[in-house]
Amino acid sequence: MTVRRADRGRYDRATTHLDAPLAVVDLEAFDANADDLVRRAGGKPVRVASKSVRCRALLERVLARPGFAGIMSFTLAESLWLARAGFDDVLLAYPSADRAAYAELAADPKLAAAVTVMVDDPAQLELIDAARAGGSEEIRVCLELDTSLRLLGGRVRVGALRSPLRSPGQLAELARSVGRRPGFRLVGLMAYEGHVAGVGDSVAGRPLLSRAVRLMQAAARKELAARRAEVVRAVRAVAPDLEFVNGGGTGSVQHTAAESAVTEIAAGSGLYVPRLFDNYTSFTGRPAALFALPVVRRPGVGVVTVLGGGYPASGAPGVDRLPVPYLPEGLRYDPQEGAGEVQTPLLGAPADDLLIGDKVWFRHAKAGELCERFDELRLIEGDRITATVPTYRGEGLTFL
Repeated sequence: MTVRRADRGRYDRATTHLDAPLAVVDLEAFDANADDLVRRAGGKPVRVASKSVRCRALLERVLARPGFAGIMSFTLAESLWLARAGFDDVLLAYPSADRAAYAELAADPKLAAAVTVMVDDPAQLELIDAARAGGSEEIRVCLELDTSLRLLGGRVRVGALRSPLRSPGQLAELARSVGRRPGFRLVGLMAYEGHVAGVGDSVAGRPLLSRAVRLMQAAARKELAARRAEVVRAVRAVAPDLEFVNGGGTGSVQHTAAESAVTEIAAGSGLYVPRLFDNYTSFTGRPAALFALPVVRRPGVGVVTVLGGGYPASGAPGVDRLPVPYLPEGLRYDPQEGAGEVQTPLLGAPADDLLIGDKVWFRHAKAGELCERFDELRLIEGDRITATVPTYRGEGLTFL
């Protein structure tokens, strides 16, 4: 029996009393993935990216494990909510324009001590000051470095359009601006190399593309390591008490951890291991988060139809943004319909063995976005559900 077939048996037995749609997290796989992240981090703490988890109970679970420290959040409102819930080290990964949340942050000593906000422009400092509404707490600030690889004299850019800050001089100047402005304290520097950490370098059936990606990533790692070290030196010259330098992502943990300038690693998707993380040579994870849809029709030989399924992931539209039918093995989408809003036909020989009411298990393309479709996660150990926990949505929260 294959591992996947055995997993299907476990998941079906654990949920036999439950109707789909439903979502599960296999805790054995989740914990094994957490151990692998820590191993690859080589002794540097791993800060958990909450957008890839979106479940408070699972954030608590992973942060209780040795090797993990702190959360990287995705909105300021989420940051404040997490801090109120007892998480005492929350780094907001993106600049915010949430004036009401800034007023709360500036007025509450506990929140101000727990939350660090992201800036890459003096105008963001101006916005925060204007939003204080009388709050006088010191705001903890992190600066973000643009990690993109620039080629041909800057005419070609590889990497996300994030921070405008690229050179040591630019980062040092903004660090001085923070230092001159009362009510702020510079505590960190972040650099997320998404073109390395979030792009698979071993795409099935695409050997030339895979080789090109590996060559690009090797060049990007070399360029960024040198530039990041220079930036850190420049910023520390202005702010010698800098508390952390954050870098990495699931796909680049061991490479980023090897840089002496980096003090902590960010990762989150590697806990759930969605389908976009199947195509890496640097690590192999275990799918831990899945969702099940029920068979509701049998239109013909080699075809079943499941309820729902149109759960595309964010990013540039493409087939790789769709969930993938995972269990039983061998099912595929009808190319004329794909993943539908309210029903999804699936083709393949395994369809003939499925009955009305049976479950088909899927993997989402990305990690935490699955939790925007379900209000609870069933936690599976062996072939039993040992807990049912709410997602952010299940707690009544939709931050984006």
